[in-house]
Amino acid sequence: MASADLKDEVTCCICTEIYKEPVTLNCGHSFCQLCITRTWDNQEEREYSCPECRHKFWVKPELKRSPEHVLTEPTTLLENSKCSVHQKILEYYCLDDAAYICMYCSLAGEHRGHQVETLNEVTEKKKETLRNILDKLTSEIEETKKRVESLQELKRQLLGKAAGVKDRVTALIRDIRDQLEALENRQLEIKKEELHDIKVHDIEDLDVGLISVTLYSGLAGIVSRITRQHHVLDTSNILLDVNTGPDMSLDVNTGCNISVSRDLKTVSWSKTKQIQSETPGRFQDYHQVLNSRKFSSGQHYWEVEVSESGVWEVGMAYPTIERRAEQSGIGYTTKSWILGRGLFNNQYYVKYDSKLIRLRPLPSCWRFGIFLDYEARRLSFYELCDPIRHVHTFTASFPEPLHAVFRVIENNS
Repeated sequence: MASADLKDEVTCCICTEIYKEPVTLNCGHSFCQLCITRTWDNQEEREYSCPECRHKFWVKPELKRSPEHVLTEPTTLLENSKCSVHQKILEYYCLDDAAYICMYCSLAGEHRGHQVETLNEVTEKKKETLRNILDKLTSEIEETKKRVESLQELKRQLLGKAAGVKDRVTALIRDIRDQLEALENRQLEIKKEELHDIKVHDIEDLDVGLISVTLYSGLAGIVSRITRQHHVLDTSNILLDVNTGPDMSLDVNTGCNISVSRDLKTVSWSKTKQIQSETPGRFQDYHQVLNSRKFSSGQHYWEVEVSESGVWEVGMAYPTIERRAEQSGIGYTTKSWILGRGLFNNQYYVKYDSKLIRLRPLPSCWRFGIFLDYEARRLSFYELCDPIRHVHTFTASFPEPLHAVFRVIENNS
């Protein structure tokens, strides 16, 4: 641009500032008098050279300020500036060399034959270019302002929605706490009435597991009901906070010829041979599967819903249970404890280390609660009918972590 070229012409290449007391060397380049003096004073050899074109002077040039130099008075109007060669007023602009020239430079000087315009023409073109740039910038500024206002409005809306969600979640948690407290009080009152005429000699006579299962089962119903009331779509975090149950996802890498649902929560018997990858943990001879999570401490409770016909078995097993032959079947060794329903005579039983105990009466519902107290060495099964009925409790030491285990046969899940 012409303005940039003009600025270059009045700028000292040493200090990159507008000339102060400019001087011109014989090679035609100009510098601040102080800048060129300091440059020469710092040169080791006594060969004085131009910092811009490297022309050498064997004798130090005498630096004199030229009153005729076009850059002597940078504040002088461009029309009054003079050509450094012909000492004539600069009236034209050379488009080829991007330089201001006089009439003699154009007619007979080094710019002869070049494309030349008058300063007035160049000035008008520059003004038009600047007006176009200004109009464009003004339009962009207005558009940017509109976008900023739109983003600010969107921010206000999001903050308002966030406040509403926070209030709903706070109310939900408050309701859960209130109903949990009410449930605990009701259960305590029920137990007090049941034990009113009973003389308790030993605290262990109380069925702590049954009380815990009742509380857990009731709490799950409360959370489900309140969730529907408050239209909260994702309650996984809330369920975890109140500890109603662990994640019981199935480990498909342990299953043998079974069908597992996409959410890893349901297992069913498969009529056809399943294409399964070979993994070290997969059972080879029994249609059974472990869950992914292991339990090595604490108290845990979960619920299982089974089919009303056929054979099924649910329980707990060590991860070191065999994967082949008869010893891999759950309930046949000391590494698993199960509750099941048999294929013949509709038998209902618990089994451990191949020892089977038949149960009476037959189940009145098909939903069961399983309660593990690892430190107390207890594994209990409950029918979740009304009222909840204790089925059986295994007592054993647990030297290894435990996994939930499930077995299905012939169209069962």
